Amino acid sequence: MIDRVSHDDDRMAPDGHEDPRPDAVEDTARDDATPSPHSPAPDVGDRPKHDVIDLANGGAATPRDGDDTAPSRQESAPEQDTAADDNPSKAPPKSLFIGVALLVLVLVGWGGYQHWRSYAASKATVDNEAGRPVEVRTVAAKRLDSAIDMTLPGETQALDTANIFPRATGYIDRRLTDIGSRVRKGDLMAHIAAPDLDQQLAQAEAQIGQTEAALVQAKAQVVQAEANVNLAQVNLARTSTLTQQGYETQQNRDTQQANAKTQQANVESARAGVAVAGANIKAQQAAIDRLKALTAFEDVRAPFDGVVTARNVDVGELVSADQSTGSPMFTAVRDSTIRVIVRVPQNVSAGVRTGLAAKVAVPQQPEQVFAGTVTRTSSAVLYSSRTLTTEIDIPNPSGALRAGLYVSVSFAIPRTTAEVNIPAEALMFDQTGTRVAAVQDGKIHMAAVNIARDNGTTLDLRDGVKGDERIVLNPPATLKDGATVTEARSEDEKQDGQGADKAAAPKQSPTTAENGGS
Repeated sequence: MIDRVSHDDDRMAPDGHEDPRPDAVEDTARDDATPSPHSPAPDVGDRPKHDVIDLANGGAATPRDGDDTAPSRQESAPEQDTAADDNPSKAPPKSLFIGVALLVLVLVGWGGYQHWRSYAASKATVDNEAGRPVEVRTVAAKRLDSAIDMTLPGETQALDTANIFPRATGYIDRRLTDIGSRVRKGDLMAHIAAPDLDQQLAQAEAQIGQTEAALVQAKAQVVQAEANVNLAQVNLARTSTLTQQGYETQQNRDTQQANAKTQQANVESARAGVAVAGANIKAQQAAIDRLKALTAFEDVRAPFDGVVTARNVDVGELVSADQSTGSPMFTAVRDSTIRVIVRVPQNVSAGVRTGLAAKVAVPQQPEQVFAGTVTRTSSAVLYSSRTLTTEIDIPNPSGALRAGLYVSVSFAIPRTTAEVNIPAEALMFDQTGTRVAAVQDGKIHMAAVNIARDNGTTLDLRDGVKGDERIVLNPPATLKDGATVTEARSEDEKQDGQGADKAAAPKQSPTTAENGGS
């Protein structure tokens, strides 16, 4: 019983706890039990002596009196401590885990508390702001009933433009006009020398004499055939009388009768020859007229009153008739009336009508404004640009306007429906579409609107507002329908009001001002 207690005591650590290193204790016990080769053999009858643990001395082992193994046990104690220090499998104490857990709980609690304080402060701020009226800048919406003043780009064109090509083949014999030359209708611009064409005309005129002679010959043949018919009829009558008296045979009578019919057919043939000769004369005369017309094209003349804008031929140059793919000889334009082409956008095209007044300005001639009226429209909007092609005719007797100019065209287009004008900064965009915030009795009323026209800084609305509302400028994203607000006039209205107050204030004379100062 004493031995078991002693061994159990050997397993206790110096701090009173059980030593987790039983192997080291057992090894020490084995070393103690091993007899030294120089020591005497232990007595079999003797019982092993063990150390006595002194609890008052911190659990240190105290050797018994007469115990020869005490020095060995003392020498093995440092080896046990070294083995304990080198063993990494020693578990940390539980108090360390408990302390870490408590620290984590404290940190989590502190973070939750700080989050709750921040949320409570923000909620209080939101509640305070929700109960306080929002101050907004407003401006009055303007109802528009007058015409739309619109300026659009355009270009000028001549009323008529003609590219003049040659109709006769030959060489340029004379050229009487050049670019910029003023011409009147029928003026000679150039002459084409075509000798082969002149010879064709002379030949055709000679051939018509032959056809006229053939006509005379055919008419003579008709007279001759008619005379033969008369002779045949006389012979037939004589033969018929003699046959009845018995002096001629019936065969001779039949022969005379056939001869009379033959002569009558010859008369018809001669008359047909006369008709053929007459037709040949007409055909030849038509050929002569054609050649005369072609020879008339040797003289190139102006088609109308105007100005020559292009010249592509010189004297001695060969030109070919009926060329419509190459360059024309001349280009002439009629500029007594200038046509202005302008394309009106679709959103205002409904108000453009024939007779609508227009003003045309040329950037290079700022001191002049040309008045005109809409002469015609295309009536259909172009698919590519969604614009209405409009033409304006402007009288140009002095030639101040030229074809091909870039111009600005101003219209006063009547409105088809009334519209409301607001500043562009009052428009709101969100998931519900385009809206404006109107103030009515200190409350916000959100109104969905449709934009009819974007003027840049202002917008013309087709519907959504009537024109008697006050619209919020730069509405905040948090502004809701039905929110309570206080109005602040816009800067423009403040300046207008200050100007009106200054204008309405009575002016004091210098004397009155001095008296008031004294």
